[in-house]
Amino acid sequence: MRSGLTRRLAVTGLAAAMTLLALTPVTATAAPAAAESPAVSEFIVKFRDGVAARDALVAQKLRVVGEVSVGAVLVKADQRLDTKASNAVLNSLKARGDVMFAEPNGVLQADLTPNDPMYPQQWHYFEALAGARVDTAWDSGFTGSGVRVAVIDTGRTSHTELNANYLGGYDMITNAAAARDGNGRDNNPQDQGDWQAAGECGVGTPARNSSWHGTHVSGTVAALRNNAVGVSGVAPAARIVPVRVLGRCGGTFADIIDGITWASGGVVAGVPNNPNPARVLNMSLGGSGACPAALQAAINGAISRGSSVVVSAGNSNLNASTATPANCAGVITVAASDRQGNRAVYSNFGATVEITAPGGETSPTVANGVLSTLNAGTTVPGAQSYAFYQGTSMAAPHISGVAALMLHKNPGLTPALLASRLRARAMPGSCVGGCGIGLVDARASVAAA
Repeated sequence: MRSGLTRRLAVTGLAAAMTLLALTPVTATAAPAAAESPAVSEFIVKFRDGVAARDALVAQKLRVVGEVSVGAVLVKADQRLDTKASNAVLNSLKARGDVMFAEPNGVLQADLTPNDPMYPQQWHYFEALAGARVDTAWDSGFTGSGVRVAVIDTGRTSHTELNANYLGGYDMITNAAAARDGNGRDNNPQDQGDWQAAGECGVGTPARNSSWHGTHVSGTVAALRNNAVGVSGVAPAARIVPVRVLGRCGGTFADIIDGITWASGGVVAGVPNNPNPARVLNMSLGGSGACPAALQAAINGAISRGSSVVVSAGNSNLNASTATPANCAGVITVAASDRQGNRAVYSNFGATVEITAPGGETSPTVANGVLSTLNAGTTVPGAQSYAFYQGTSMAAPHISGVAALMLHKNPGLTPALLASRLRARAMPGSCVGGCGIGLVDARASVAAA
Protein backbone atom coordinates (compact mmCIF):
# COMPACT_ATOMS: atom_id res chain seq x y z
CA MET A 1 0.00 0.00 0.00
CA ARG A 2 1.23 3.50 -0.81
CA SER A 3 1.01 6.56 1.38
CA GLY A 4 -0.28 8.60 -1.56
CA LEU A 5 2.63 10.98 -1.98
CA THR A 6 2.54 12.40 -5.48
CA ARG A 7 4.77 15.43 -5.71
CA ARG A 8 7.27 17.63 -3.89
CA LEU A 9 7.54 21.42 -4.21
CA ALA A 10 10.15 23.88 -2.95
CA VAL A 11 9.06 26.09 -0.05
CA THR A 12 11.00 29.26 0.69
CA GLY A 13 12.47 29.12 4.19
CA LEU A 14 10.99 25.68 4.81
CA ALA A 15 11.61 22.12 3.75
CA ALA A 16 10.07 21.20 0.44
CA ALA A 17 7.19 18.84 -0.13
CA MET A 18 3.55 18.37 -0.94
CA THR A 19 1.67 15.18 -0.33
CA LEU A 20 -1.56 14.57 -2.18
CA LEU A 21 -3.82 12.54 0.13
CA ALA A 22 -7.52 13.32 0.36
CA LEU A 23 -10.73 13.88 2.41
CA THR A 24 -14.39 14.68 1.67
CA PRO A 25 -16.63 17.60 2.80
CA VAL A 26 -19.72 17.05 4.99
CA THR A 27 -22.98 18.58 6.25
CA ALA A 28 -23.52 19.97 9.72
CA THR A 29 -24.91 17.95 12.61
CA ALA A 30 -27.15 19.19 15.38
CA ALA A 31 -25.41 20.92 18.27
CA PRO A 32 -24.89 18.82 21.40
CA ALA A 33 -27.48 19.07 24.15
CA ALA A 34 -26.72 21.66 26.83
CA ALA A 35 -24.92 20.22 29.81
CA GLU A 36 -25.62 20.98 33.47
CA SER A 37 -23.98 24.09 34.80
CA PRO A 38 -20.64 23.36 36.51
CA ALA A 39 -20.51 23.61 40.29
CA VAL A 40 -20.49 27.25 41.40
CA SER A 41 -21.34 28.90 44.71
CA GLU A 42 -22.06 32.39 43.33
CA PHE A 43 -24.96 33.51 41.17
CA ILE A 44 -25.96 36.68 39.38
CA VAL A 45 -29.61 37.45 40.15
CA LYS A 46 -31.88 40.25 38.99
CA PHE A 47 -35.05 40.77 41.03
CA ARG A 48 -38.24 42.28 39.68
CA ASP A 49 -39.00 44.07 42.96
CA GLY A 50 -35.61 45.59 43.65
CA VAL A 51 -33.59 45.31 46.81
CA ALA A 52 -36.50 44.43 49.13
CA ALA A 53 -36.84 40.97 47.64
CA ARG A 54 -33.32 40.04 48.69
CA ASP A 55 -34.43 39.29 52.24
CA ALA A 56 -36.16 36.12 51.03
CA LEU A 57 -32.74 34.66 50.13
CA VAL A 58 -31.90 34.05 53.76
CA ALA A 59 -34.17 31.01 53.91
CA GLN A 60 -32.12 29.49 51.07
CA LYS A 61 -28.86 30.11 52.93
CA LEU A 62 -27.83 32.67 50.34
CA ARG A 63 -26.60 36.19 50.83
CA VAL A 64 -25.99 39.23 48.67
CA VAL A 65 -22.28 40.00 48.46
CA GLY A 66 -22.19 42.66 45.75
CA GLU A 67 -23.85 44.66 43.02
CA VAL A 68 -23.64 44.02 39.27
CA SER A 69 -23.91 46.97 36.87
CA VAL A 70 -26.95 45.64 34.98
CA GLY A 71 -29.15 46.09 38.04
CA ALA A 72 -28.50 42.63 39.38
CA VAL A 73 -26.85 41.44 42.55
CA LEU A 74 -24.14 38.90 43.24
CA VAL A 75 -25.48 36.15 45.49
CA LYS A 76 -23.30 33.65 47.34
CA ALA A 77 -24.15 30.44 49.15
CA ASP A 78 -23.11 30.13 52.78
CA GLN A 79 -21.20 26.95 51.95
CA ARG A 80 -19.37 25.45 48.98
CA LEU A 81 -21.78 23.64 46.64
CA ASP A 82 -21.22 20.53 44.53
CA THR A 83 -22.69 20.31 41.02
CA LYS A 84 -26.01 18.83 42.16
CA ALA A 85 -26.55 21.40 44.91
CA SER A 86 -25.39 24.24 42.67
CA ASN A 87 -27.92 23.34 39.98
CA ALA A 88 -30.66 22.91 42.59
CA VAL A 89 -30.04 26.41 43.94
CA LEU A 90 -29.93 27.88 40.44
CA ASN A 91 -33.19 26.19 39.44
CA SER A 92 -34.91 27.37 42.63
CA LEU A 93 -33.84 30.93 41.92
CA LYS A 94 -35.10 30.76 38.35
CA ALA A 95 -38.45 29.40 39.57
CA ARG A 96 -39.16 32.41 41.81
CA GLY A 97 -41.78 34.82 40.54
CA ASP A 98 -39.80 37.85 41.73
CA VAL A 99 -36.64 36.89 39.78
CA MET A 100 -36.13 38.16 36.22
CA PHE A 101 -33.04 36.01 35.66
CA ALA A 102 -30.51 33.98 37.60
CA GLU A 103 -27.22 32.73 36.20
CA PRO A 104 -24.04 31.07 37.49
CA ASN A 105 -21.18 33.45 38.14
CA GLY A 106 -18.90 31.41 35.92
CA VAL A 107 -15.32 32.04 34.79
CA LEU A 108 -13.90 32.87 31.34
CA GLN A 109 -10.27 32.50 30.34
CA ALA A 110 -8.22 34.59 27.96
CA ASP A 111 -8.40 33.18 24.42
CA LEU A 112 -5.28 31.18 23.67
CA THR A 113 -2.89 32.29 20.94
CA PRO A 114 0.17 30.01 20.75
CA ASN A 115 3.61 31.63 20.61
CA ASP A 116 4.82 29.15 17.97
CA PRO A 117 6.14 31.49 15.26
CA MET A 118 4.72 29.52 12.31
CA TYR A 119 1.28 29.12 13.88
CA PRO A 120 -0.13 32.08 11.88
CA GLN A 121 0.53 30.01 8.73
CA GLN A 122 -1.54 27.11 10.05
CA TRP A 123 -4.73 28.47 8.50
CA HIS A 124 -6.22 24.97 8.67
CA TYR A 125 -6.64 25.36 12.44
CA PHE A 126 -8.18 28.82 12.84
CA GLU A 127 -9.33 30.56 9.65
CA ALA A 128 -12.99 31.52 9.90
CA LEU A 129 -13.87 30.29 6.42
CA ALA A 130 -12.44 26.78 6.34
CA GLY A 131 -10.41 26.17 9.49
CA ALA A 132 -11.11 23.24 11.82
CA ARG A 133 -11.75 25.53 14.82
CA VAL A 134 -8.88 23.94 16.71
CA ASP A 135 -7.94 27.23 18.36
CA THR A 136 -11.34 27.54 20.04
CA ALA A 137 -11.19 23.90 21.13
CA TRP A 138 -7.96 24.69 23.00
CA ASP A 139 -9.82 27.38 24.97
CA SER A 140 -11.70 24.55 26.72
CA GLY A 141 -8.42 23.53 28.35
CA PHE A 142 -8.06 20.10 26.76
CA THR A 143 -4.78 19.30 25.02
CA GLY A 144 -4.83 15.51 24.56
CA SER A 145 -2.74 14.95 27.69
CA GLY A 146 -2.35 11.27 28.48
CA VAL A 147 -3.87 10.10 25.20
CA ARG A 148 -1.72 7.88 22.96
CA VAL A 149 -2.09 8.14 19.18
CA ALA A 150 -0.38 5.53 17.00
CA VAL A 151 0.83 6.95 13.67
CA ILE A 152 0.98 3.89 11.44
CA ASP A 153 3.15 5.29 8.68
CA THR A 154 6.80 5.70 7.60
CA GLY A 155 8.16 5.99 11.15
CA ARG A 156 9.70 8.84 13.13
CA THR A 157 12.52 11.30 12.65
CA SER A 158 14.17 13.43 15.31
CA HIS A 159 12.43 16.79 15.67
CA THR A 160 12.35 19.39 18.45
CA GLU A 161 8.59 19.60 18.09
CA LEU A 162 8.05 15.84 18.46
CA ASN A 163 10.81 14.19 20.49
CA ALA A 164 9.16 14.89 23.85
CA ASN A 165 5.87 13.41 22.63
CA TYR A 166 7.21 10.23 21.01
CA LEU A 167 6.49 7.14 23.09
CA GLY A 168 7.97 3.74 22.23
CA GLY A 169 7.02 2.43 18.81
CA TYR A 170 8.10 -0.39 16.52
CA ASP A 171 9.42 -1.09 13.03
CA MET A 172 6.95 -3.60 11.52
CA ILE A 173 8.54 -3.79 8.06
CA THR A 174 9.52 -7.40 7.43
CA ASN A 175 11.56 -6.94 4.25
CA ALA A 176 15.04 -5.56 5.01
CA ALA A 177 15.40 -4.02 1.54
CA ALA A 178 12.13 -2.13 1.93
CA ALA A 179 13.07 -1.08 5.45
CA ARG A 180 16.58 0.05 4.43
CA ASP A 181 17.85 -0.71 7.93
CA GLY A 182 19.62 -3.97 7.17
CA ASN A 183 17.17 -6.15 9.07
CA GLY A 184 13.53 -7.05 9.44
CA ARG A 185 11.26 -6.11 12.31
CA ASP A 186 12.84 -4.42 15.32
CA ASN A 187 12.08 -1.99 18.09
CA ASN A 188 13.53 1.03 16.26
CA PRO A 189 10.77 2.92 14.38
CA GLN A 190 13.25 5.40 12.86
CA ASP A 191 12.23 6.44 9.34
CA GLN A 192 15.19 5.44 7.14
CA GLY A 193 13.72 7.15 4.07
CA ASP A 194 11.32 5.94 1.39
CA TRP A 195 13.06 7.39 -1.66
CA GLN A 196 12.97 5.39 -4.88
CA ALA A 197 14.69 5.26 -8.24
CA ALA A 198 12.74 5.38 -11.51
CA GLY A 199 11.14 2.00 -12.21
CA GLU A 200 12.23 0.58 -8.86
CA CYS A 201 8.68 0.14 -7.61
CA GLY A 202 7.13 -1.09 -10.84
CA VAL A 203 7.25 -0.32 -14.54
CA GLY A 204 6.86 3.39 -15.13
CA THR A 205 7.07 4.45 -11.50
CA PRO A 206 8.92 7.75 -11.17
CA ALA A 207 11.95 8.54 -9.06
CA ARG A 208 11.24 10.57 -5.95
CA ASN A 209 12.89 11.74 -2.75
CA SER A 210 11.99 10.56 0.73
CA SER A 211 8.67 11.94 1.95
CA TRP A 212 9.11 11.79 5.74
CA HIS A 213 5.37 11.31 5.65
CA GLY A 214 5.06 9.95 9.19
CA THR A 215 6.87 12.98 10.61
CA HIS A 216 4.46 15.36 8.88
CA VAL A 217 1.39 13.42 10.05
CA SER A 218 2.77 13.23 13.62
CA GLY A 219 3.29 16.98 13.73
CA THR A 220 -0.33 17.66 12.84
CA VAL A 221 -1.43 15.31 15.61
CA ALA A 222 0.89 16.39 18.41
CA ALA A 223 3.64 18.92 17.70
CA LEU A 224 4.43 20.85 20.88
CA ARG A 225 2.57 24.11 21.45
CA ASN A 226 3.77 27.30 23.15
CA ASN A 227 7.41 26.26 22.93
CA ALA A 228 8.28 29.36 20.85
CA VAL A 229 9.34 27.08 17.99
CA GLY A 230 7.74 26.26 14.66
CA VAL A 231 4.16 24.98 14.62
CA SER A 232 1.60 23.36 16.89
CA GLY A 233 -0.24 20.07 16.73
CA VAL A 234 -3.99 19.68 17.15
CA ALA A 235 -3.44 17.77 20.44
CA PRO A 236 -0.09 19.18 21.57
CA ALA A 237 0.10 17.13 24.80
CA ALA A 238 -0.87 13.78 23.25
CA ARG A 239 1.79 11.09 22.87
CA ILE A 240 2.77 9.65 19.47
CA VAL A 241 3.42 5.91 19.21
CA PRO A 242 5.23 5.60 15.84
CA VAL A 243 4.58 2.32 14.03
CA ARG A 244 6.70 1.95 10.89
CA VAL A 245 4.89 0.04 8.13
CA LEU A 246 5.74 2.07 5.01
CA GLY A 247 9.21 1.96 3.46
CA ARG A 248 10.62 1.78 -0.05
CA CYS A 249 7.70 1.19 -2.46
CA GLY A 250 5.08 1.39 0.29
CA GLY A 251 3.95 -1.22 2.78
CA THR A 252 2.43 -4.70 2.64
CA PHE A 253 -0.95 -5.68 3.99
CA ALA A 254 0.71 -8.15 6.34
CA ASP A 255 2.93 -5.50 7.90
CA ILE A 256 0.09 -3.00 8.15
CA ILE A 257 -2.25 -5.57 9.69
CA ASP A 258 0.33 -6.50 12.31
CA GLY A 259 0.98 -2.82 12.90
CA ILE A 260 -2.72 -2.27 13.64
CA THR A 261 -2.84 -5.24 15.99
CA TRP A 262 0.35 -4.29 17.84
CA ALA A 263 -0.50 -0.59 18.11
CA SER A 264 -3.86 -1.35 19.71
CA GLY A 265 -2.43 -3.75 22.28
CA GLY A 266 -2.96 -7.05 20.47
CA VAL A 267 -0.53 -9.94 20.22
CA VAL A 268 1.80 -10.28 17.21
CA ALA A 269 3.89 -13.44 17.02
CA GLY A 270 7.61 -12.79 17.45
CA VAL A 271 7.09 -9.19 18.58
CA PRO A 272 7.07 -8.02 22.22
CA ASN A 273 3.69 -6.74 23.35
CA ASN A 274 3.19 -3.00 23.08
CA PRO A 275 3.57 -1.42 26.54
CA ASN A 276 1.85 1.74 25.24
CA PRO A 277 -1.37 0.67 23.44
CA ALA A 278 -2.94 3.60 21.63
CA ARG A 279 -6.52 4.86 21.93
CA VAL A 280 -6.37 6.31 18.41
CA LEU A 281 -4.77 4.76 15.32
CA ASN A 282 -4.02 7.11 12.41
CA MET A 283 -3.55 5.51 8.99
CA SER A 284 -2.88 8.10 6.30
CA LEU A 285 -2.36 5.42 3.69
CA GLY A 286 -4.37 3.56 1.12
CA GLY A 287 -4.74 1.57 -2.07
CA SER A 288 -7.48 0.43 -4.40
CA GLY A 289 -9.79 -2.55 -4.06
CA ALA A 290 -12.17 -4.04 -1.54
CA CYS A 291 -11.27 -4.19 2.14
CA PRO A 292 -9.40 -7.49 2.63
CA ALA A 293 -10.88 -9.83 5.23
CA ALA A 294 -7.61 -9.94 7.17
CA LEU A 295 -7.38 -6.15 7.27
CA GLN A 296 -10.98 -5.94 8.43
CA ALA A 297 -10.27 -8.52 11.13
CA ALA A 298 -7.32 -6.45 12.38
CA ILE A 299 -9.47 -3.31 12.46
CA ASN A 300 -12.24 -5.18 14.29
CA GLY A 301 -9.70 -6.38 16.82
CA ALA A 302 -8.36 -2.89 17.38
CA ILE A 303 -11.85 -1.48 17.89
CA SER A 304 -12.70 -4.28 20.33
CA ARG A 305 -9.65 -3.27 22.36
CA GLY A 306 -10.90 0.31 22.54
CA SER A 307 -8.91 1.94 19.71
CA SER A 308 -10.56 4.34 17.28
CA VAL A 309 -9.23 3.87 13.74
CA VAL A 310 -8.91 7.03 11.62
CA VAL A 311 -8.04 6.65 7.91
CA SER A 312 -7.60 8.90 4.89
CA ALA A 313 -10.23 8.67 2.15
CA GLY A 314 -7.71 8.65 -0.71
CA ASN A 315 -6.55 11.13 -3.35
CA SER A 316 -7.98 9.82 -6.60
CA ASN A 317 -11.15 11.94 -6.89
CA LEU A 318 -13.12 8.69 -6.84
CA ASN A 319 -15.76 7.14 -4.65
CA ALA A 320 -14.01 6.09 -1.44
CA SER A 321 -15.81 2.75 -1.66
CA THR A 322 -13.12 1.78 -4.20
CA ALA A 323 -10.23 2.56 -1.80
CA THR A 324 -9.01 0.62 1.20
CA PRO A 325 -8.84 0.95 4.19
CA ALA A 326 -11.25 3.83 3.55
CA ASN A 327 -13.95 1.27 2.68
CA CYS A 328 -13.38 -0.96 5.72
CA ALA A 329 -16.14 -1.16 8.31
CA GLY A 330 -15.79 0.64 11.63
CA VAL A 331 -13.13 3.15 10.58
CA ILE A 332 -13.51 6.94 10.57
CA THR A 333 -12.86 7.81 6.93
CA VAL A 334 -11.71 11.39 6.39
CA ALA A 335 -11.97 13.40 3.19
CA ALA A 336 -10.03 16.61 2.50
CA SER A 337 -11.16 20.19 2.03
CA ASP A 338 -9.30 23.11 0.51
CA ARG A 339 -8.71 26.58 1.94
CA GLN A 340 -12.04 27.79 0.57
CA GLY A 341 -13.97 25.00 2.26
CA ASN A 342 -14.69 22.99 -0.89
CA ARG A 343 -14.03 19.30 -1.24
CA ALA A 344 -10.44 19.25 -2.45
CA VAL A 345 -10.27 18.34 -6.13
CA TYR A 346 -8.16 15.25 -5.44
CA SER A 347 -10.17 13.97 -2.48
CA ASN A 348 -12.19 10.77 -2.62
CA PHE A 349 -15.85 11.09 -1.64
CA GLY A 350 -19.03 9.12 -1.12
CA ALA A 351 -21.12 7.31 1.48
CA THR A 352 -18.13 5.69 3.17
CA VAL A 353 -16.76 9.10 4.22
CA GLU A 354 -17.62 10.05 7.80
CA ILE A 355 -16.19 13.56 8.04
CA THR A 356 -13.98 16.12 6.28
CA ALA A 357 -10.96 18.03 7.55
CA PRO A 358 -8.52 20.50 5.98
CA GLY A 359 -6.14 18.81 3.58
CA GLY A 360 -5.00 21.74 1.45
CA GLU A 361 -5.38 22.37 -2.24
CA THR A 362 -3.41 21.79 -5.41
CA SER A 363 -2.63 25.46 -5.86
CA PRO A 364 0.94 26.41 -6.76
CA THR A 365 0.75 28.62 -3.67
CA VAL A 366 2.21 26.23 -1.13
CA ALA A 367 0.78 28.22 1.79
CA ASN A 368 -2.59 26.68 0.87
CA GLY A 369 -1.37 23.31 2.08
CA VAL A 370 -1.15 21.94 5.63
CA LEU A 371 1.95 23.15 7.49
CA SER A 372 3.66 20.64 9.77
CA THR A 373 6.96 19.12 10.84
CA LEU A 374 9.29 17.43 8.35
CA ASN A 375 12.90 16.45 7.67
CA ALA A 376 15.20 18.12 5.14
CA GLY A 377 16.98 14.95 4.01
CA THR A 378 16.69 14.09 0.33
CA THR A 379 17.11 10.36 0.88
CA VAL A 380 18.38 9.56 4.40
CA PRO A 381 17.41 11.69 7.41
CA GLY A 382 18.90 15.18 7.59
CA ALA A 383 18.09 18.29 9.60
CA GLN A 384 14.63 18.88 11.02
CA SER A 385 12.40 21.18 8.99
CA TYR A 386 8.81 22.19 8.18
CA ALA A 387 6.73 21.95 5.03
CA PHE A 388 3.31 22.42 3.48
CA TYR A 389 1.80 19.13 2.29
CA GLN A 390 -1.55 18.47 0.64
CA GLY A 391 -3.80 15.43 0.71
CA THR A 392 -6.24 13.31 2.66
CA SER A 393 -3.17 12.12 4.56
CA MET A 394 -3.04 15.61 6.03
CA ALA A 395 -6.78 15.68 6.78
CA ALA A 396 -6.86 12.43 8.77
CA PRO A 397 -4.44 13.56 11.53
CA HIS A 398 -6.65 16.58 12.17
CA ILE A 399 -9.38 14.11 13.15
CA SER A 400 -6.95 11.95 15.14
CA GLY A 401 -5.89 15.06 17.05
CA VAL A 402 -9.49 16.06 17.71
CA ALA A 403 -10.16 12.50 18.91
CA ALA A 404 -7.27 12.89 21.38
CA LEU A 405 -8.78 16.13 22.69
CA MET A 406 -12.12 14.35 23.14
CA LEU A 407 -10.50 11.42 24.96
CA HIS A 408 -8.61 13.82 27.24
CA LYS A 409 -11.96 15.25 28.26
CA ASN A 410 -13.74 11.89 28.49
CA PRO A 411 -11.43 8.84 28.66
CA GLY A 412 -14.49 6.59 28.81
CA LEU A 413 -15.46 7.18 25.18
CA THR A 414 -15.66 3.95 23.21
CA PRO A 415 -14.73 4.04 19.50
CA ALA A 416 -18.44 4.01 18.61
CA LEU A 417 -19.27 6.85 21.00
CA LEU A 418 -16.29 8.89 19.85
CA ALA A 419 -17.33 8.57 16.21
CA SER A 420 -20.91 9.51 17.05
CA ARG A 421 -19.81 12.61 18.96
CA LEU A 422 -17.59 14.08 16.28
CA ARG A 423 -19.20 17.33 15.21
CA ALA A 424 -19.00 19.24 11.96
CA ARG A 425 -20.43 22.29 10.25
CA ALA A 426 -21.82 22.58 6.76
CA MET A 427 -19.13 22.84 4.13
CA PRO A 428 -18.36 26.54 3.57
CA GLY A 429 -17.89 25.78 -0.13
CA SER A 430 -19.16 23.04 -2.40
CA CYS A 431 -19.18 19.30 -1.88
CA VAL A 432 -19.74 17.07 -4.86
CA GLY A 433 -20.14 13.34 -4.37
CA GLY A 434 -20.78 12.97 -0.65
CA CYS A 435 -18.86 14.54 2.21
CA GLY A 436 -19.94 12.80 5.38
CA ILE A 437 -21.24 15.04 8.17
CA GLY A 438 -19.28 18.12 7.05
CA LEU A 439 -16.15 20.09 7.90
CA VAL A 440 -14.89 19.13 11.36
CA ASP A 441 -15.65 21.50 14.22
CA ALA A 442 -13.05 20.76 16.89
CA ARG A 443 -14.64 22.88 19.59
CA ALA A 444 -18.10 21.34 19.14
CA SER A 445 -16.56 17.86 19.09
CA VAL A 446 -14.81 18.44 22.41
CA ALA A 447 -18.03 19.85 23.87
CA ALA A 448 -19.95 16.79 22.68
CA ALA A 449 -17.42 14.45 24.28
